Amino acid sequence: MARVRARSAMSLDGYSAGPEQTLSEPLGKGGERLHGWAFEEAHNRQAHGLEGGQVNASTPVMVDATANIGAVVMGRKMFGGGPGPWNEDEPWRGWWGDDPPFHTPVFVLTNHPREPVEMEGGTTFHFVGDGIESAVAQALEAADGLDVSIAGGASTVQQAIRAGLLDELLIHLAPVVLGGGESLLGGLDPEATAFEIVAVVDAPGVTHLTYRLVR
Repeated sequence: MARVRARSAMSLDGYSAGPEQTLSEPLGKGGERLHGWAFEEAHNRQAHGLEGGQVNASTPVMVDATANIGAVVMGRKMFGGGPGPWNEDEPWRGWWGDDPPFHTPVFVLTNHPREPVEMEGGTTFHFVGDGIESAVAQALEAADGLDVSIAGGASTVQQAIRAGLLDELLIHLAPVVLGGGESLLGGLDPEATAFEIVAVVDAPGVTHLTYRLVR
């Protein structure tokens, strides 16, 4: 049965992005430090069209995290392009260049729908204006029996949790304190949200924590 899986890097104080996020600094102040381990890991580098990197304890985690994914859901900020209506003169096509690392249909939550954007490598961005339930439903249909990945950001992950749509959450816990920013899980109802541990993997520069959502 297809699962809905989310994953996100997180600081020790609970943030998935630092403060003062901008178009030029989308992860906020210090946010790139959450991903230092991933920049060095071989499978992640390969997914982004880069060579080299380390094969270490993170590698099987990343292989599993990207396996069996048939569609992706993400928020407007993760796709980028700034808030408000899209710039029609220079249409934003994402942060990832002409060949994004998804290679599946991607459903972007936005208040400003637009026509799909077809990229190289099998990635097509679809823009969904009627909420997380619709985005996940469309993603599950497009995935055709494979899993759906909630790629982020924090608001999109929280929306999936609140709607009871998320099956599994993988947190890449970095030994970093950001002091503010975008909280990954802050604001969730503690009486309505429960997790059980599936796996803990200690790797260079990061601890990978996999949780199953308890219905």
